[in-house]
Amino acid sequence: MTDTVPYYEDFIEIKKKIWSLLTNAVKDRGSPFRIPIFICGNQNDFDGRIVVLRKSDEFNNIIQYHSDIRSDKITKLKVNKNAAMLFYDKEEKIQVRLRVECIVNHDNEITKASWLKTGHMSRKCYLVDNGPGAESDNPTSGLKPKLDNFEYTMEQSEEGYKNFTVIQCKIKSIEWLYLAAKGHRRAKFDLENNKNTWLVP
Repeated sequence: MTDTVPYYEDFIEIKKKIWSLLTNAVKDRGSPFRIPIFICGNQNDFDGRIVVLRKSDEFNNIIQYHSDIRSDKITKLKVNKNAAMLFYDKEEKIQVRLRVECIVNHDNEITKASWLKTGHMSRKCYLVDNGPGAESDNPTSGLKPKLDNFEYTMEQSEEGYKNFTVIQCKIKSIEWLYLAAKGHRRAKFDLENNKNTWLVP
């Protein structure tokens, strides 16, 4: 069996494929690349979580997602802005690992622009009384009963803007792994030093 994909052994084609997967994931809710694992922290306290990819900017090597300013990951990023992201698409047989430097945006032009594009239902999680991960005596959505339904108005959803945060992830390096039948291929793209390297899979 042979693989005929153009990105099997070509740095330019590999980068094209990676960015096409990232760009498509912003629009395609079914794309596995839409929900990467984001890992942050420091030497003694790090963790990962699923995030939703909201923007892909190849020209500036930035991808971004939304968060709540009260999330514990914000505290971690304020101490250490370096993080990692992991993407995997079973059908494409491609794994991508990113090393990123994060910018936390809160109540600025970037968050205002993103908030305007955020749908009514997506705003629900920013209306919770206490931040994500806060302890509760009972199982809860975190919302007051009057908001814990689909009847809250767009005007009521505006209250969530004060918690809305955009995390911009400036990509420092990309590591690509292709699980091919005729032999895996692995490459690293150091975007800071503009250096491409083949790696043993």
